[in-house]
Amino acid sequence: MKFAKFTVLLAVVGALSGCLGEKVDKTVDRGFDSKDLSQLKAGIWVDPNGCDHWIIDDGVEGYLSQRLDKYGKPVCSGVAPPNVATGPFKRGSSFPDPI
Repeated sequence: MKFAKFTVLLAVVGALSGCLGEKVDKTVDRGFDSKDLSQLKAGIWVDPNGCDHWIIDDGVEGYLSQRLDKYGKPVCSGVAPPNVATGPFKRGSSFPDPI
């Protein structure tokens, strides 16, 4: 019984430890050439269903979010074939990307 209580206590402490500490601004890239994410160039990746996603690759990290219309519905524009990324999504960073 003591082992079970200890395990539960350890799990609770571990879960709560993620809530502590300094809050970090998620709109800023914290890499080799750190800058606000709005300064990076986005492209569009089309998923297997034909819907668009914003994609940014700054050489070390990558960012992806679904492209939505003003009503919150997915945009499926047909800008490219499924599973294809298009646009300047690797620009906006001076860090080289070998892939």
